[in-house]
Amino acid sequence: MRKFLNYTLYTSLLMIALTFSSCQTEYEELPGENEQETIMASSSTAQLVEKTVSNDGSFDNIVDGSSCFNVRFPYTVEVNGLELTINEVKDLELIEEIFDALDDDEDILEILFPITITLGDFTEITINGEGDLREWAEKCIEGGDDDDIECIDFVYPITLFTFDINKQQTGNVAVESDMEMRRFFAGLDEEDLISIQFPVTLKLFDGTEIVVDSNAELANAIENAKEACDEDDDNDYNDDDFDEERLDFCLTQCSWLVKEVKRDGTDQTDQYFEYLMNFKEDGSVTVKDREGNNLEGTWSTRASDDGALLKMEFDVLVDFSLEWLVYEIEEHKIKLYAGEGNRIIMQQRCEDDTNPDGLREILKECSWIIKKVVVDNEEIRRLLGYEFQFMPEGIVTLSNGDMVSEGTWEITMNAQERLVMAINIGQEPGVSFEWPIADLKDDRLKFEIPEIDYELILQRVCNDNANDGDVPEIRNVMMGGEWMVAQYSEGDLDETDNYAAYTFAFQAEHMIAVTTGDTGPTLPGLWRVIRNSDGKLKVYLNLGDTDPLGELTEDWDFVSISEDGNRIELKDISGDDESITTLVFEKKQ
Repeated sequence: MRKFLNYTLYTSLLMIALTFSSCQTEYEELPGENEQETIMASSSTAQLVEKTVSNDGSFDNIVDGSSCFNVRFPYTVEVNGLELTINEVKDLELIEEIFDALDDDEDILEILFPITITLGDFTEITINGEGDLREWAEKCIEGGDDDDIECIDFVYPITLFTFDINKQQTGNVAVESDMEMRRFFAGLDEEDLISIQFPVTLKLFDGTEIVVDSNAELANAIENAKEACDEDDDNDYNDDDFDEERLDFCLTQCSWLVKEVKRDGTDQTDQYFEYLMNFKEDGSVTVKDREGNNLEGTWSTRASDDGALLKMEFDVLVDFSLEWLVYEIEEHKIKLYAGEGNRIIMQQRCEDDTNPDGLREILKECSWIIKKVVVDNEEIRRLLGYEFQFMPEGIVTLSNGDMVSEGTWEITMNAQERLVMAINIGQEPGVSFEWPIADLKDDRLKFEIPEIDYELILQRVCNDNANDGDVPEIRNVMMGGEWMVAQYSEGDLDETDNYAAYTFAFQAEHMIAVTTGDTGPTLPGLWRVIRNSDGKLKVYLNLGDTDPLGELTEDWDFVSISEDGNRIELKDISGDDESITTLVFEKKQ
């Protein structure tokens, strides 16, 4: 995928970078052990401190293309025509997700000006257009002006003292942040004398802390740490500047699941999807197919001018036997390319610490209600609210309160060595599957294979929520008579008239009788009142998937019951626009 900012920041920066050497280092003369505890504002120690507390602008390089400053939140960008408001660091991930959605498109990012940028000394500058931003970005030379030190940080508060020329103390200040420290130093003249109250604690990039008791120890700690980590100060926001050592570590740390394969321009994903690859430190690689067969090969890495290369050789897996350019390493994902028509994408799968025995016991303790089922990208709404009972000896039942289907279940490892819940209910193929665990909580389970659009979400219900208080009260009110739809609206669209002919009777065993007109016909349905894992009261209605009653099939949020018990309001918030659907029942008089 070719990525660029249409204001050509990257092109400008590249031309500047080629003009200068990126391997320059600055010699720092460190203080001796006997140097006095006061230091000049222009000393090497003071300069190291200033660089350590300078503002790091590299985290938003995907937007501004410069590590010397960052854009102050909030601001708005257009990414491939989609407008986004960036309120926090996490929102920057949305930009990369859009860029990475397709690997062969052209990505364009536009900033909506004016914006405010924060420089290394925390000075803020208003930028009114692309030209102004490019001008500031051109002042940032990788390995040059952007000389902040990010591998070590101060732990605050820290007390600083000022002195006159006779080394008599003239004042003190307690600083609470990098910004306060940096601004303190910015207000000093070169020959001003200062001292730091020791001991001072510093935190390294790996989270460990060290304590220093003198200027000499402080300077040495910073000097030793400043090259100890990858500060990601280049302008490739994906952090693709990995080396051979990092690549080898990533490959051998965990197993890898194959998610996409393209060879000679032909998509081979279906053939190799979820093959499990294990790279070993001795240079061998084992691939396990979906039937559990092991295929052996070799691997090696090397550095090139274009980046790190991974070479794989197999006797059988000829589609994998190439030298691949490692295009991108994301969190738990790696992308390999070999020319335009060859691509492999793999997802890291580390050992799952879920206890199979513990999961089995959790499943057997209570009932589990289906919140959502998606099979092959199709949501099976008719199963909403159905109840699983996972019983000993591998027996499972699935019930809607009227009909019960029986099958088998077990917690096991599939061919890709993933923990799965295998269900087989012949009468209900919609749930018969090996469901890999994606999210495990005591009262909510999620099973998912997002690449092929399979998803199952279950909500635990113990003793039918009988001890909840609110749940039985709502249930009793709903069972206390017949009801009519007084309001059904989707946003501004009122569709209440579609339900004028229907009468709803909420019955025992979670059954609904829906009668058309005064004499019928009467249609069956399913209803439940539960409190979900987020503590919300929910009313599940399952009236099939045929409109107009199918529109009511939903896990509704409970809103209120009127004081006289004759009116119940429910709502549902859904869709990318978070549109609100309102459903109001009123008791039939």
